[in-house]
Amino acid sequence: MQNNSKKRIEFNFDFILFITVLILLSIGIVMVLSASSPQALSESGNSYTYVTKQAILGLIGIGLMLFISTVDYRKYMKFAVLGYIFSIIISLAVAIPTLGAETKGATRWLDLGFISFQPSEIAKILLIIFYAALLTKYKDKIKTLKYGFIIPFGFIIPVALILVLLQDHLSVTLLIIMVISIMMLMAGTRFLHFFSIGSIAAIFGAGGMYAIAKITGKGAYRIDRLTTFLNPWSDPTESGWQIIQSLYAIGSGGLFGVGLGESKQKFLYLPEPHNDFIFSILAEELGFVGCAIVIILFAIFIWRGLLIAMKAPDMFGSLLAVGITSLVGLQAIMNIAVVTSSMPNTGIPLPFFSYGGTALVILLCAVGILLNISKSIKKA
Repeated sequence: MQNNSKKRIEFNFDFILFITVLILLSIGIVMVLSASSPQALSESGNSYTYVTKQAILGLIGIGLMLFISTVDYRKYMKFAVLGYIFSIIISLAVAIPTLGAETKGATRWLDLGFISFQPSEIAKILLIIFYAALLTKYKDKIKTLKYGFIIPFGFIIPVALILVLLQDHLSVTLLIIMVISIMMLMAGTRFLHFFSIGSIAAIFGAGGMYAIAKITGKGAYRIDRLTTFLNPWSDPTESGWQIIQSLYAIGSGGLFGVGLGESKQKFLYLPEPHNDFIFSILAEELGFVGCAIVIILFAIFIWRGLLIAMKAPDMFGSLLAVGITSLVGLQAIMNIAVVTSSMPNTGIPLPFFSYGGTALVILLCAVGILLNISKSIKKA
């Protein structure tokens, strides 16, 4: 007779991570409503223009997240190379006059008529999948300079050149490099390779961009951003305006905030209040307590993501979890650092909060992959 006293093994996705994402998304949609209403009213006569789109695409994203959480993450490994090629193709597609859409002087969007999106949002996820597969393939040679550093970074170069030279999107390029670097270190790449060759490459890269900005003027605004970061009040009505208004908003919030919907800075004082600087409005309306809750929620997300990475049954799943978790964590850290004037403006949105429906859907799909990896972890 079969022994029924054995422990049952259950396979369920990480419920804590799932609930954390839903809470972040819910708070984010509420803040989009509050932060965007004055601008939406002035542009279209309808205060709910932005939040309606964000909420609809958020629901679509949740549906896709739940569906993707049922798809075995190991299947993505077969299509990793195709994903890498596709990420390059869609990144280059912005150069096609009928498809590329220019916004604020940079061509970073693809306009398909019925939908517009930034190819870099899709490229980030595809590159994480590709590098998880690549590093898994070379796991036995990862300590060598060739397979552990040169070859992996060689695949970043085409994407970085496209994003910087064609799309003028340095912030996303740096974000991708940081995420891939974390994945490489977790895979076993020697830190010495980063410290030596990586540092030299970074210095030459920064020097080259500075020289190009000075000689040709391309990317010169980045120098202005650095100057503004060092002293926003040197040009308070132009380059320093946004960060000064952000600091006013944060300072006005105090401990408990002025109240939900009661922000003053969102009334056409603070540019992009529902996008990159939505955390400033959150700080003004919900205060230090509200900010602390959101930061704690992001910390929980990172904790659960790293826990999934550590317990994943294979290297591919582990690196995939590290990449997705790093992407969300770094974006949150960089965005909050920018709005608090702790680092120069990068144009990085706050995950689950900043307005941008297609970016939100893609991010929720990535979380779906993370949830599927957690399902593969045996729980007694």
